Amino acid sequence: MREPSQLDHPWMVAVWPGMGNVAINAGYFLLAKLRMHLESELDARRLFEIGHVQVEHGIIRAGRLPRSRFFRWRNPEQGRDLIVFLGEAQPPSGIDDYCRRIVDHARELGVERIYTFAAMATPMQVADPCRVFVAATTPAAVEEGRKLGLVVLNDARISGLNGVLPELAAEGGIEGVCLLGEMPQVFTQVTYPRSSLGVLKVFLRIAGIEVDLGDLERDATTMDEHLTTLMSRIGEALRSQQEGGPQFPEPEHEDEPSSELSAEDRRRIEELFASSTEDRLHAYQLKKELDRLKVFPEYEDRFLDLFQKSGGNGQPPETDE
Repeated sequence: MREPSQLDHPWMVAVWPGMGNVAINAGYFLLAKLRMHLESELDARRLFEIGHVQVEHGIIRAGRLPRSRFFRWRNPEQGRDLIVFLGEAQPPSGIDDYCRRIVDHARELGVERIYTFAAMATPMQVADPCRVFVAATTPAAVEEGRKLGLVVLNDARISGLNGVLPELAAEGGIEGVCLLGEMPQVFTQVTYPRSSLGVLKVFLRIAGIEVDLGDLERDATTMDEHLTTLMSRIGEALRSQQEGGPQFPEPEHEDEPSSELSAEDRRRIEELFASSTEDRLHAYQLKKELDRLKVFPEYEDRFLDLFQKSGGNGQPPETDE
């Protein structure tokens, strides 16, 4: 029997906000679907500065520093365990030190491979298949990706932590891999779940972990339909303009949330928090609703508190047997 603190051949996934929210949304999805638990938090106070303050009814209140947290999942079957490192922001400086501290803790946990997820913006169209690209610190990991049909990066550059962390992981004796999901370069400022879905499918297949991706598949289909409609409307407007007709159509506002949450919105949020406390599988629906209402930053700490070590009401505490 393994020691209570010992993980079974764990891998780590490290995610941060970025283009299309590809990586961070994949991380949140894993937290919810695997019912992960907070393992520890990285003290990164000297790497960040408060970049904004919170204003409520005209009153300025203190902002807070971005947090960097490790979440843990023990595989109930015979298979590897998983750590997800979720950083709320990439530090403006001190990236090398930040990554080394992540690697040091990964080594303490016995992590054998570190993955980063990222977006690869290309001229692809929304209807095109979403490819997944791979870069790694060992030829074996590259070949593993090639056999799965991934596109091997060649003569490319990966910016920021997504590239630096795997390289420094290799220096620390841990294999590093970066998976990049393709997305349309014209929509880099839009959340693109199709790309998150692509990298998760690949990662879960390699890791031998089963997760129901149905919710993410439906989100990807819905977003693709919205973006296809948008591109069609833009094309029609351009043709009309060239023909001397009316210019761009007025944007539709029916899906735009108001700046102030309604009583009904707040009631719905509280219901989702309650159901997510009982069963963290519902946390993904909660995350989607907070994103739709554009209030996730306001609720982020409370959302991640759902994944504390003690579990929640109706959710038994994690055991280390």
